[in-house]
Amino acid sequence: MYALVEILGKQYKVLEGVTVQVDKIDRMEEGEKLEYTAVLAIVDEKNAKFGAPYVQGAKVVATLVTEEVKGDKVKVYKFHRRKGYRRTQGHRQKYSLIKIEQIIA
Repeated sequence: MYALVEILGKQYKVLEGVTVQVDKIDRMEEGEKLEYTAVLAIVDEKNAKFGAPYVQGAKVVATLVTEEVKGDKVKVYKFHRRKGYRRTQGHRQKYSLIKIEQIIA
């Protein structure tokens, strides 16, 4: 069984017992329980429930595993030819890891 859930404005496909990397969740500590009621779909081997926009009575229970994980560094390089304009900028996105404990249909 898997579910499509909306977490912080983005949609994720989640399975029970799997760790998912999502955008950084602020003001939470490791080990805290999270409940998401914005479940878009629940798919079983034989059945599938789709919400309009969300499935009624469905929720996903998760636990925050780590507060912050950094992604790969992305370098941005800008230039205008023959003008002497060159700029370099770097960025590292921050993520949180959550473990899906239970999918309640």
